[in-house]
Amino acid sequence: MRGTVDVQAVLAGDRRALARALTEVENDSPAGREALDALFPHSGKAHLVGVTGSPGAGKSSLVNQMTRLLRNPEAGEAKKVAIVAVDPSSPFTGGAILGDRIRMRDITDDPGVFIRSMASRGHLGGIARTTSALVRVLDAAGFDLILIETVGAGQSEVDIARLAHTTIVVEAPGMGDDIQAIKAGILEIADILVVNKADHPLADNTLRALSASLEFARPGQVAAIDRFHHKELAFSQVQLDQTTNEFENEHWTPPVLKTVSTEGVGIEKVVEAIEKHAAFLRTHNQWNIRDAARLQEELNELLMAAFAAEWRKQVEQSRIEAVLGEMLERKLSPQSAALKLLSA
Repeated sequence: MRGTVDVQAVLAGDRRALARALTEVENDSPAGREALDALFPHSGKAHLVGVTGSPGAGKSSLVNQMTRLLRNPEAGEAKKVAIVAVDPSSPFTGGAILGDRIRMRDITDDPGVFIRSMASRGHLGGIARTTSALVRVLDAAGFDLILIETVGAGQSEVDIARLAHTTIVVEAPGMGDDIQAIKAGILEIADILVVNKADHPLADNTLRALSASLEFARPGQVAAIDRFHHKELAFSQVQLDQTTNEFENEHWTPPVLKTVSTEGVGIEKVVEAIEKHAAFLRTHNQWNIRDAARLQEELNELLMAAFAAEWRKQVEQSRIEAVLGEMLERKLSPQSAALKLLSA
């Protein structure tokens, strides 16, 4: 039935029910919100891996090759893999262009793989507003590993680090990405750095530049990463310091790996690094910390949205328009206008 979600079917792995649930959640419908409530107790098991980097760095190809390897491991059990590919929104329809579906055609028929493209809908930070909610549905549906590929818009993609347990930053030689990454501070969110297109003549230069920058920034980066994942938590400063100091000599050092994703070269080392990072997080109590930070951030966003909606109900549109008019006439600054409306 349209507008409803069969939660039990989603939990049982029914792909049609899962697709419907994801659509309802992405549209923030009443059925989607009810489904999220029902599915929440079944979530919290999947390993969330973010893949970010500039356009053209090869994120989609890397995700495709990692999925193929995870589904056909040389030893061990194949993992169920979900892919959430956040595409830029169409300026006309608001929808996603589904470009990643084209690049991942060879894994779309695998019953152990589920690919979902979603539009960023103008949300900054590389992911969409409802990405976290979609990931939770896939988590509850029983996927072992969820790959979240960001828009690839450049220097504003640090939101993925708040969502994922493991963040992979993909760079490519000859594009100036190593310098852009350093400028944007994107190295600080990387748990794994990948230099893709390693067959390029400038690949070694990029590798050396990133490795040197990572080594140079290491003392400050360790503290920055710890505080980045802690800062959204409602911990006291004492608790934060105790948690940080407990593992001050046991920090994760991001590996810098070379790949040629179009040929499947170096993918094994990336998958191995992902597994090692997951083990590190669990061993050093960082898994739960990152989960808590993600939930705190999501709660903050929901509260702000709820407060904004409630405020709009209480303030007449004519008053908002009048204040906007004063701003256009440069009689009120944006800060003064906000205070004036809040005082109403």
